[in-house]
Formats: sequence, C-alpha cells, structure tokens
Amino acid sequence: MTNAVFQLSCQRNNYPWGKKGQQSLAVKLCEKTKEYAEMWMGDYPDIPAKSLEIGEKLQTIIEQNKEKLLGKKCIDKFGGQLPFLPKILSIQKAFPLQGHPNKSLATRLHQKNPKQFTDENHKPEIAIALSEFEVFAGWKPLHEIQPLFQLQPLQRFLPRTHASFNDERLRSVTQTILQASDDVIAGTQKALATVSREEYGQQAYILGLLGRLQQQYSQEDAVASIYIPADGIHAYLSGDIIECMARSNNVLNSGFCPRADRDSIELFSASLTFSTHSVETMLLRSEPSPKSGGGKTLVYAPPMSEFNMILTALKESETETIRSVDEPMVMIVTSGSRSMKADGETHNIKDGYVYSIGQGIELVYETDAGLEVYAAYAE
Repeated sequence: MTNAVFQLSCQRNNYPWGKKGQQSLAVKLCEKTKEYAEMWMGDYPDIPAKSLEIGEKLQTIIEQNKEKLLGKKCIDKFGGQLPFLPKILSIQKAFPLQGHPNKSLATRLHQKNPKQFTDENHKPEIAIALSEFEVFAGWKPLHEIQPLFQLQPLQRFLPRTHASFNDERLRSVTQTILQASDDVIAGTQKALATVSREEYGQQAYILGLLGRLQQQYSQEDAVASIYIPADGIHAYLSGDIIECMARSNNVLNSGFCPRADRDSIELFSASLTFSTHSVETMLLRSEPSPKSGGGKTLVYAPPMSEFNMILTALKESETETIRSVDEPMVMIVTSGSRSMKADGETHNIKDGYVYSIGQGIELVYETDAGLEVYAAYAE
C-alpha cells in the first residue's frame, strides 16, 4: 500500500507559444524534479505525473489505492480518478484562439474521433496569475463590439440580414472572419492599422495589440484570476499562470495558429456561447478559505463541481494549518521553502515541489523566509 502523501515528478509539454529557457516559470519549477516547459500535475494519461520515489504513474497508483487516496465521496461523484488537472503555463506569445466543448459535444466528438478528442468530458478552467498576465477571454459587451464594426475595414464581415447586433450576429461575424482568405485578412489588418486612434475611441489599445500579434504570427494566422466556462472563447497572450481545469484535454482551435492546425471553423463557431459580456463575469475572486487554520489561506471556487483551488501565502517565520478534506489534493510550491507536516511525516519543500495528498490528510506548513503554495482539491 502506497503512502497517502508522496512527491510527484511532473512532465513537460512544449508549444510554440511557450517561453524559452529560464524565462519560463514552468522551466524553473518543473526542473526541480524532472523535465520542463508547460507543467502538468495530474493523472491524465497524455502527460502523466509520476511518483518521484518509485517512478510509477500517478494514474496507476490511484487505481491501486482508490479508497485510500480518493475516498468514497470522490469515487461516487467522479469515478476512480482525479476530477481535475492542474498546470503551470508560461506564455511568451498568444496561444491559439480556442474553446472547449461541453459534455454533450465532447461525447459526440470523442466517439467520432477519439484520437483527437481523447475523453468525453467538458473542460471549464480557471487561471490564476503568477506574474503580469494578459488574456483574451469571453466577449465584450455588445454595445462596445458594434462600434468597432462601423470601422470601414470591418464592415465587409457584417451579414446583410441581421437588423441588430446580437449574439447570433456575433457568431456569424466570427465565422466569416475565420473563413476569410489570407489576402482578405492581410488587407483588413493593413487597413485597420491606418485607422486613426480617434475612430477607435476608448478601444484604441487594439492598434497596439494588432501590431504585436502580427509580429508573433503571420498576418494570416492571426488579471488576477479568471474563470472560463466550457464553450468560452479565449486565448492567453502573455505571462505565467497556474491553471486548473476539469479532467479533459479536449480543445477546438481556430485562430492565432496556421490554417493547417485549425479545427473545423463551422464546428468552432457553432460551439461558442455568449454568456460573458463583461470583465466582472470573467473574474474569479478569492475568499478566506474555511480550510484555513490560521487565516493565511484563500480559496478560488469556480462555479463548477470538480475542484477548488487554495492559495497559502506565508511570511517570514509563519505557519499555517490546512484542515483535512474528504477528497484528494495536488499541491505545488511556487516560491519559498521549509517544511510540510502531513500524515505523521515532515517533508522538506521548496519552489517546484509537487505532492499528491490523499483524502482526509491535515497539512501544516512552516517557513523561515516565506512560502507560497497552491493546491487543487476535489469539491
């Protein structure tokens, strides 16, 4: 029988949008135990974490010790696996404009093409900034979108039939832009760059963003914490984040990437939802965590049932107790060092260390010079 608390070795995932070398926080944290780049910290089979001590996949360890590590509550609700997948991402340039299918669509796509869509689950997610972070997520309010399409270079994408600018018109415009030829996109971007800042009004920042994206990709390819629902359109632009999502790796890409890498534009457009039309609806605010024994832990609780994320931030010579939860947890130290007491043992910890914590385990953190720990747990 395995221990209920054990250190993980987390593996890499490389993408062209990632930061290079020591510029990447994913590098700095992941190299503490093994490889580096985008850092996955779960039992998902594509890029599984492993026990640092014995080299066994976390998925295999959980399968052999379900009751001890997951607990009955988690097994009954989510099955014999972690229901969440935490990651560290370091973004140098915009990654593909994307959305994640909901459960109904994910099931159909998995049955049709299991090689590309490797599970039947949805993929709502949260992103918590670890550095200055830029993200495109959701949609502007319609009253801010409509004036942009009064700019002469964008008028060609408007459908002729819609009388008002509503969600369905926005869906149609999105699909039309994505389906436009390379020459049309290049010409539109060139024309937009000549429009005066006064015509853009309060959205003149788009001029700067357009130039940056053109430098990152060819013209044709082209916070603190947020919550992105399934089917929510988004693209991370720059920065280091800790990301956590429901257990899934399903994605529909359509933009900020070569045409050969794009999924069906019709499918992407049809899957979009338009529930978010303001910054406030995207923000995920932290609150004091009820798991905190000393008041030094915050919780990020997205409107979904698979997981919560907690942040414990300690200053010099402080301690904190995390009360036991009835479900599994995965934690990572993002800065600082000293010790974690858990299940009768004391573990030396420092930045980059990742641990699997079985259900029902109380944690005690101690530090001399400061400590910052994030942990995802089933909820």
